[in-house]
Amino acid sequence: MELATLSATAITTLAFKKFLESGAGELGKKFTEIAIAKMDNLRKMIWDKLRGNPKAEKAMMAVEQGSNQELDRLAVYVQDAMEDDQQFASEIKAIAKEIHAGKLQENISMTQNNRNNTIKNQTQLQAEKSFVDGIHYHNY
Repeated sequence: MELATLSATAITTLAFKKFLESGAGELGKKFTEIAIAKMDNLRKMIWDKLRGNPKAEKAMMAVEQGSNQELDRLAVYVQDAMEDDQQFASEIKAIAKEIHAGKLQENISMTQNNRNNTIKNQTQLQAEKSFVDGIHYHNY
């Protein structure tokens, strides 16, 4: 997701992601708890903004039932609201960026763990290589 140009589709997907994921546990594997809570806030903001528009409400309810097809339709309503209300657009973009940051923090942590494991494995391998055919070599 390009942070500079968060599309209505990307924002809407983040807001309703827990309804679109295969299971609640899957979402927890991809996002921090704080990011998931922000998804709920983002979804509520979209609901509040689009409330009163029967077609938008119908699309939101369908997405909450897991309809990926209605997600694109809902994104159009969100895009219209963003164009009509720049403050709303700024607020939901900011929350979407925070949610995305929650995902990145998790990935950075996993990369760090992988790097540490790689270094540990390389150190073990070097130690094993330093003792060959009964001769002990020291690597200083």
